[in-house]
Amino acid sequence: MRVALVTGATGGLGRAVAHRLAADGMTVAVNDRHAGPELDRLAAEVGGLTAPADVSDPDAVREMVADVTGRTGTEIGVLVANAAYMTMAPLAEHDLDDWWRIVDTNLGGAFTCVQAVVPGMQARGEGRIVLVASEWGVIGWPDATAYCAAKAGLISLAKTLGRELAPDGIGVNAIAPSVIDTPQLEADARAAGVSREEILKRYAARAPLGRVATPEEIAASIAFLADARLSALVGQILHVNGGTTRSRA
Repeated sequence: MRVALVTGATGGLGRAVAHRLAADGMTVAVNDRHAGPELDRLAAEVGGLTAPADVSDPDAVREMVADVTGRTGTEIGVLVANAAYMTMAPLAEHDLDDWWRIVDTNLGGAFTCVQAVVPGMQARGEGRIVLVASEWGVIGWPDATAYCAAKAGLISLAKTLGRELAPDGIGVNAIAPSVIDTPQLEADARAAGVSREEILKRYAARAPLGRVATPEEIAASIAFLADARLSALVGQILHVNGGTTRSRA
């Protein structure tokens, strides 16, 4: 049995990833900040188990990983660090506590989860870690300094951990998608003062593909990076963005 932990699983992308990994035969532990009916339903849909915890809390994460290991009887073999939080504001006006909450959730949460699952992966002699970064971590974006800085940090984290953990049989990579058609677009729409439909049109217009990606497309890319057979794929950043950015970052 191969156990996967997907953080931020009740969001649009996390839900798609949980379903995709379950379809690939994995037992999926789905994480959200709090236990509740939505998380219970998702676990039932994918035939997995719930794993509630605030990923920015190291103690809560360690307890979550121990609980998943105990309930499944095996170490976590795949981590998809997808938990995210974003608000948008000009730098000079951004509330400091909110700025750090964005960094602590997106970057700090990924670090905390990786640190918690790595000993089990080392004991297994293999593992796959996928960090969900963003195109904005490559190119930057106005009014999104904390989010962009955190996602850029995830890109560097993937490169560094790829080198550090490869000798242990642990493959660490990241995905840097562009805009995805998920509820998170509401934050972009509010910041621009337009409707969700209008912000979708604007983002689609800048993509050579002519549309934004679906959660299922990104989930398929994450499943690719989670494949244990791709052991030579180490420290890479997969750009799935409809052609908006072509980068070696």
